[in-house]
Amino acid sequence: MNTKAGFVALIGEPNAGKSTLTNRIVGAKVSIVTHKVQTTRARIRGVAIEGDSQIVLVDTPGLFKPRRRLDRAMVAAAWGGAADADVIVLLIEAHRGITDGVGKILEGLAELPKGRRVALAINKIDRVEARVLLALTSEMNERYAFERTFMISAEKGHGVQDLREWLAGEMPESPWLYPEDQIADLPMRMIAAEITREKLTLRLHQELPYQLTVETEHWTEREDGSARIDQMIYVARDGHKGIILGKKGETIKAISKAAREELEEFLGRKVHLFLQVKLRENWLEEAERYSEMGLDFKDGNR
Repeated sequence: MNTKAGFVALIGEPNAGKSTLTNRIVGAKVSIVTHKVQTTRARIRGVAIEGDSQIVLVDTPGLFKPRRRLDRAMVAAAWGGAADADVIVLLIEAHRGITDGVGKILEGLAELPKGRRVALAINKIDRVEARVLLALTSEMNERYAFERTFMISAEKGHGVQDLREWLAGEMPESPWLYPEDQIADLPMRMIAAEITREKLTLRLHQELPYQLTVETEHWTEREDGSARIDQMIYVARDGHKGIILGKKGETIKAISKAAREELEEFLGRKVHLFLQVKLRENWLEEAERYSEMGLDFKDGNR
């Protein structure tokens, strides 16, 4: 059997639904999904198999106007993921239409080398009427020559299988790049850290800015088959520690419980999770933190 394998970059504005679509295509939760923008920092790859094709999804950070070093590194990672991919899928939201951000992305696509294959996926189609959807499809295709346009709901799954099958057909002939049972190329330590960071974001989305990161410091396999995971939550300001801990430690207990339950479901075994919070004022300026997130520290200078 001739096999196919290749990379697909999902690009779009923050919150367009890239992580949800990645998880839907892969059929498992590999990319963190929250209602807070810019939650995807590293280029998390999900691996999906359709027939004889292996589709490696590069879930890029959302494209937005960067202000800080971390923002600039995230935007550079997104365009880097697009430039390296066999196929690019631009994801936009049906109810938001062609925003300034989408306009900027279209300009960026026009600057990519000729022959780059780009499809359009219009997400959240259940939020608009058919005539609005058709008008948006027409205008987007006038502004850029997309190979295909897909109308989908990543959350509900509508239209996703059509996109998945088309992507499978577009992959170049190649041996599979990952083992058949592997769904992501992130080390488990990083996936565990991302799960905890998601729970922090969901719980504290009003009070806490993006200036926190989570690292898995120790992972111990125990004789009874369970795992002990020790994680450190780094914050940029001393006042953030109290927010994360909460009154009598209630907030961090709730976050730890939610993260542990999801880790147990993901790993299929018992997990003992221990969280600590530590002040690290300049972590946003440390090159090591960026490489751990799959970002290039130097890109933050641009």
